Amino acid sequence: GQPLGPRRLSLKPVPKLPNMEEFLHEALVKVKKQARGCLAPELCFQAVRAATQRPFAEGVRRERELFQVLLTSGQAQALQYAFFAERAVHRWAIPSGASWSSAAPQPVRTAAVIGLGTMGQGIVTSLVKANIPVVALEQDMEYLNKGRKAVMLLLEREAMKMQGGAQALDFHNPARLQFTVDLDLLRDVDLVIEAVFENMALKKEIFQKLSKICKPGALLCTNTSALNIDEIASATSRPQQVIGTHFFSPAHVMRLLEIIYGRHTSPAAIATAMQLAKALKKVGVVVGNCFGFVGNRMMFPYVQQAVFLLEEGSSPEAVDQVIEDFGFKIGPFRMSDLAGLDVGWRSRKDQGLTGPSLPAGTPARQRQGQRYSPLPDLLCEQGRFGQKTGQGWYRYQKAGGRTATPDPWLHNFLSQYRDTHRIKTRFIDQEEILERCLFSLINEGFAILAEGIASGPEHLD
Repeated sequence: GQPLGPRRLSLKPVPKLPNMEEFLHEALVKVKKQARGCLAPELCFQAVRAATQRPFAEGVRRERELFQVLLTSGQAQALQYAFFAERAVHRWAIPSGASWSSAAPQPVRTAAVIGLGTMGQGIVTSLVKANIPVVALEQDMEYLNKGRKAVMLLLEREAMKMQGGAQALDFHNPARLQFTVDLDLLRDVDLVIEAVFENMALKKEIFQKLSKICKPGALLCTNTSALNIDEIASATSRPQQVIGTHFFSPAHVMRLLEIIYGRHTSPAAIATAMQLAKALKKVGVVVGNCFGFVGNRMMFPYVQQAVFLLEEGSSPEAVDQVIEDFGFKIGPFRMSDLAGLDVGWRSRKDQGLTGPSLPAGTPARQRQGQRYSPLPDLLCEQGRFGQKTGQGWYRYQKAGGRTATPDPWLHNFLSQYRDTHRIKTRFIDQEEILERCLFSLINEGFAILAEGIASGPEHLD
């Protein structure tokens, strides 16, 4: 019995909710936390708020103003650049002249992963999710069982996020996922990813065995984060099949896959690794071989500056906050705790920067004529490796804990350290923290470009 006149929503008054202000305040706090440093989500929020407070036409006008602000912002340009850069990296080229347009990938129907530590677990999970049957290998039964438990837990979690759940992944099926200590089971796989810890002798020993066991066409990949690909390849009879596939931790989450070619790596091997990245829904970036490649090489001076800031008077939480407010998902110290401080420590010991091979009489805060901070080494000597031990730059509720809380022990340790080395502390403002960390990152990027390790700025970004 109602008249059928036009019922325009835009002409109706906006209904008033009793707890509108409270609701909007909560929403804003949530948006700010999820999108730190990002303009757009916050302006979207302002547009919605305008719609609750003003008539329709005014709300639309306000939205238009906010849109104009975003349209002309530096962030819009940066996001558009990032969008196209991510697509440009599919088109790789190397100095020899080989490129994406001329190299054909080999099919990857089956894969194997050697080493079921944090990295190996994540890589196995990624392969299972991509529907590639995997053989997961460890050195003995104890490590195998530990690794299997961790992998199964990760897969259960991933399955819960998917429609169709565990059936969709089918990871209890041995034809899809097999755990073993027997290298002979790798005879027929199309691709092997080695993910044991960063030790050159160990990696070379594994690659020597693989080149005897695997079929001639199999691709031999190493997940090293810094070691020389050519030296690893020298242990095999087929250096053209050896390539670096550097996953970032946690490997089943992070979208970047750094693909490192050596002196002898064939174009087909590069194309196959890029194809694998695509199958794993990751962004593959082809880069050259140098210490730390691109990702970690740029990280070294960035984290180093962050540590220098601590020496001079800052704290881990102050530095992390500035970097995270700027828009990074995680600051340098929380990142180090997550990855494990022992990883960098092992690498510095291998380079002779610390540990027993350091010549007697070396100044504490200098190496090879350059400024050096022994702080991370001192933490490791105390057994503080980050999340895995429950203590690093921060304190965690338990070993393996995820929630970082500032640690009074560390603050005390830092002030003793400054006294020992007669470092006069000073107040360091946010701008200095941001510039010193980011400029060192950017400058290293330019050096990498100048050396031709990356073929374009998009690859670095």
